[in-house]
Amino acid sequence: MSKEQKVTGNIQPLNKDLEILKQNFPSCFDKNGDFDFEKFKTQLSKNEINFSKESYGMDWLGKSYARLLATDETTTLLKEDETFNQKEENKNSENLLIKGDNLEVLKHLSNAYYEKIKMIYIDPPYNTGSDGFVYADDRKFTVDELQELAGVNEERAKRILDFTQSKSNSHSAWLTFMYPRLYIAKQLLKDDGAIFISIDDNEIGQLKLLMDEIFGEENFVEQLIWKRRTTAPNDRIIGKNHEYNLVYAKNLNNVDLHLQPRSKKLNKRYSNPDNDINGPWTTSDLSANGKGGRLTQSCVFDIINPETGMKNPPPQNKCWLYNEEKVKQLISDNRIGFRKKSGTPFLKRYLSEVRQGTTLATILEDNGFSQDSAKEIRQLFQMDVFDFPKPVKYLKTLITTGCGNNDIILDFFAGSGSTGDAVMQLNAEDNGNRKFIIVQLPEIIDQKSNKTVYDFVKNELKIATPTIFEITKERLIRASKKIQDENIDKPAKSKKIKCEGFGEDGEHCHSCKGEHTIKIESTKKKDLSNQDLGFKVFETMPIWEDYNFESEELEKQTSLFDESKLTKEDIKALLVTWKTYDGISLTETIQETDLNSYTAHYSNEKLYLLDKHFTTKNLNTLLEKIDSDKDFNPTIVIAFGYHFESKSLREISENIKSYANKKSIDIDFITRY
Repeated sequence: MSKEQKVTGNIQPLNKDLEILKQNFPSCFDKNGDFDFEKFKTQLSKNEINFSKESYGMDWLGKSYARLLATDETTTLLKEDETFNQKEENKNSENLLIKGDNLEVLKHLSNAYYEKIKMIYIDPPYNTGSDGFVYADDRKFTVDELQELAGVNEERAKRILDFTQSKSNSHSAWLTFMYPRLYIAKQLLKDDGAIFISIDDNEIGQLKLLMDEIFGEENFVEQLIWKRRTTAPNDRIIGKNHEYNLVYAKNLNNVDLHLQPRSKKLNKRYSNPDNDINGPWTTSDLSANGKGGRLTQSCVFDIINPETGMKNPPPQNKCWLYNEEKVKQLISDNRIGFRKKSGTPFLKRYLSEVRQGTTLATILEDNGFSQDSAKEIRQLFQMDVFDFPKPVKYLKTLITTGCGNNDIILDFFAGSGSTGDAVMQLNAEDNGNRKFIIVQLPEIIDQKSNKTVYDFVKNELKIATPTIFEITKERLIRASKKIQDENIDKPAKSKKIKCEGFGEDGEHCHSCKGEHTIKIESTKKKDLSNQDLGFKVFETMPIWEDYNFESEELEKQTSLFDESKLTKEDIKALLVTWKTYDGISLTETIQETDLNSYTAHYSNEKLYLLDKHFTTKNLNTLLEKIDSDKDFNPTIVIAFGYHFESKSLREISENIKSYANKKSIDIDFITRY
């Protein structure tokens, strides 16, 4: 089958709900594919469904515009930083750092990563009035266009356009900013996945209602409280030292959240002094409270110590947990022991039978503080960079709750890159294989308010226009190096410490002359050879000026857009954009395929013909390769229409169709613009 596609400027996020409607109510769509709600209401009314105009919901100025942005086409392409990505530490990495407006990036990811993300963590702007958030929008709609696209009247369209161009930081502005990003993010989550959103009092109320609308009130999991300061500030009547984290599931019935790892301190309670074949154990109370009519008479009896013959009645107002027959069996199985001094019985609780993790509490009190995160970055950069990053310890807690060892974590408000740092540290600690995708806007660093950071990026990193993205990238590079440095072989060495007046045996020291020498044991390197401590970089770039997507005829398109001005780098960006649109992940390698001196690109049964000068001999080589190479089986051949003459496109189409029919196989030929 042959067809033509205008894809480059029409990349949109998937809408699974709309596809379901098309399958079940095809008569409610017109010839252009637009949904006719009145027909839909009429059809459902036959089944006595009541469409009451009174309902509970959330509305704000800009909501219709936000919905439009959630489904509007992208205005960018994706390109790869090949130089960085081909470095030894990055070339095989499956971690991603993407530079660009996160709404554009999410749309680009919506096919290749549809329902592939296990956990999303974001720390969006809090809209405090002092955090710099303003709604900025570079999309240009006329009043008439917005009326038609958003389905609003002229007066409301004018108000929306005024509001989107005013750099507002109102609640409506914040909701308009967040809605399309969260809407697309939901599509990326796996059915058992969850999203964690950090927020404070300024927008917690609005965010809860927004999440109820997008994710469904029934998929609310919990509202966590994070203690972000050790002590409450005294600048107000009630000192606020916490923030929130809203947790929503993609599907609460299927969500897969995890226990927190048990601490070594908890496990130290277990030992095995009697060499029990069941392994380490700790003591547990064998009695049960019998007050309030809960005393069970069959569990009131004397337990006899088989070694001493001592009788042990249950404590006053209590009974035993089990009846006499069960207790005898437990004694026989060595699951009940007796204390040496008192002779009283106890129940053995084995480490192997204890749940190997602890439940996450809603109040996170010992999960790092803001001052810790500032210190973490200061240690990496030797200067203060961000005011309020999230501490790695806090993010580790959320990540170990939200995903398993082999899942993908997405953060599209990357900031300092703490999420990527936390993922790499966790993997190094437990030999996990988690992957991160983090997105950061190239927000320009203010030279006046943050001169030290500005000068660092400009002078040390050699970036002409310093942006926050460069700090994110450098943070990940330094965090990776720090993890590796902390896991190198360290030989034993001696260290002198000041004497505090006492020797190592605790006796008063008279002869050390003010110093002691202690020995620091050697440590062996942890094997990080299988760890992914690198990352690949991609970024968005504007679609080429004058690129035309609406023309119906190739001749008109050719006259309106001069393809000769496209560089080799432009074609590479087109390939990255198209392959992602076609469901191939950004980290998946596209194989160069030689077709008799013409270079095609092949991956996932898709063959891309992007360069000029594709001739009949190249076509013959292509068909021969399909016939002879068992590892080469394209089911779709995609040609960049601007680089092919109409005659050549017809020749390719007809020959592929003839070959496919002859071999009884399916190969589609697509001309794409």
